[in-house]
Amino acid sequence: MRLRDRRAFEKPEVMIIPMIDIMFFLLVFFIMSTLYMVNLKTVDVNLPKAQTAQTQLNVTYLVTVRKDGSLWLEDQQIDEATLLRRARAESQKNPRFAVVVRADGDINYSGVMELLDKFRKEGITRFGLAAQ
Repeated sequence: MRLRDRRAFEKPEVMIIPMIDIMFFLLVFFIMSTLYMVNLKTVDVNLPKAQTAQTQLNVTYLVTVRKDGSLWLEDQQIDEATLLRRARAESQKNPRFAVVVRADGDINYSGVMELLDKFRKEGITRFGLAAQ
């Protein structure tokens, strides 16, 4: 029986470059997958441009007003009376209730103001106007 010399064996090497590659791949994968998880249910409109627009992520109601005057709650068309009734009920449940109005850039400004006035009459005071 022959004894092995401990010095004859090389220490195992840790290959760090492939590990860095794998970590970078995982980072890119998770970044890309989270971008696709943010799925806004909206209707396409031509939003007006603004220099100081801010991003709000905690929106309770996303209302879209199209060029033809139709109202959409997220991605479903809705009539004004139903929209106001649902918004009033939701605002009574949630004290931080907020409405963001996405109006087409070519729509008459008075139509948007009338809608905001109707929300105020229902007791909703937190608004946002969407822009690019």
